[in-house]
Amino acid sequence: MGIYLVSVDAGEWFGDDEEEGGKGAVAAGLDAELKRRGLPPYEPAPGRGAASWFEEKLSPSMTGFAEVCRAHLTPQEQRVLGDWSVLVPVSLEEPIELPIGSAYTDTTLIAGAPQVLALAERLAAVIGLPAEVPDASENLALTFWFLEGEAEELAATRPGLWSEDLDTAFYVAVYLRAAQFSLRYGCPMAYC
Repeated sequence: MGIYLVSVDAGEWFGDDEEEGGKGAVAAGLDAELKRRGLPPYEPAPGRGAASWFEEKLSPSMTGFAEVCRAHLTPQEQRVLGDWSVLVPVSLEEPIELPIGSAYTDTTLIAGAPQVLALAERLAAVIGLPAEVPDASENLALTFWFLEGEAEELAATRPGLWSEDLDTAFYVAVYLRAAQFSLRYGCPMAYC
């Protein structure tokens, strides 16, 4: 089991067919809230091509990750980093909650990728996440790296806090790479 975190292209972002990943209601709700805050509407970047698609399967236990978050982040920072259902490459000092159901909740919480990136970078520094962690330029790159043995191999030669709980390191890497990807390609991220 598990859920997937994926990038959302412009067609899906404005699409109305939720069965096909359409986020039209979320897009409209976000733009209305941005307008209320005096900010311009969000326009996702045009298509990136098949080579630029983010997808990771979130199946390992989050227990250790939650403990690390509680130890190093405020409750508000924990909410920004881990409670969003949509991530956008827009700076949002406060997440935006919309009364629109998402894949796994009754509402949609939208966080800004710059804020998520800053928090994920802090946690990556805390656990000493190694530079060898894939940059998630291929589908399921992090999932395979952590779950199919490469992380364990590196941990054997480069032990550290990161290697004491590979599930925690996985989630730190996923949030870090998701925020980087969102900002690099100007695209939203969502769970499905």
